[in-house]
Amino acid sequence: MSLRYALLALLSVEPMTGYDLAKRFESSVAFVWHAPDSQIYPELRKMTKEGLLQAEEVSWGPRGKKTQYRITEDGRAAFRAWMQEPLEYSRERDPVHLKAAYLEWAEPGAAREHMQAHIDYHTMRRDQWADMITGLRAGTNEMLSKRLAATPEADRQRTIEYKVFTYEGLIARAETEIEWGKRGLKLIDALSGPAPQAGRRAMDFRA
Repeated sequence: MSLRYALLALLSVEPMTGYDLAKRFESSVAFVWHAPDSQIYPELRKMTKEGLLQAEEVSWGPRGKKTQYRITEDGRAAFRAWMQEPLEYSRERDPVHLKAAYLEWAEPGAAREHMQAHIDYHTMRRDQWADMITGLRAGTNEMLSKRLAATPEADRQRTIEYKVFTYEGLIARAETEIEWGKRGLKLIDALSGPAPQAGRRAMDFRA
């Protein structure tokens, strides 16, 4: 159900077509809640039926039309109510750590590839989130700029700080996973011997 509240959060800034909303989602909310278009569009139609959104046809290009969605007062009330609810934690489904628990079944080379891929992925995500913080602080984040324009001046700094706080938490989590991956590489070397050097393999082949 969190998808609908992520969409309501975006639409609380301004009305958007499904196309624009999907783009905004990918560049902002998707950092904390992934959802493909195949989930976004049905949820928009469902929320419209429930009265949380209002849909209207708008011009798109020379002859086309698109459906634009606008949050209703019921939609705003639903979002506020959700924000007051206690957090619900779901049980873990973590394929990376599940696989790590059984790395004795993998060849050492494959085990190293698993750990290096984990390090590379979380390094990439950490850098993305750091860029987001830079944009938030510098005022170059387009979505935040629009939200601040519709926010009372007294609440603007609070709006920025909560966004930064969120990405700082994601960075801290990523750094923990990077260090865990590095420990994994060291453990594989300790249990299976160090990885062969490329030059050494070539010499052995020529011999």
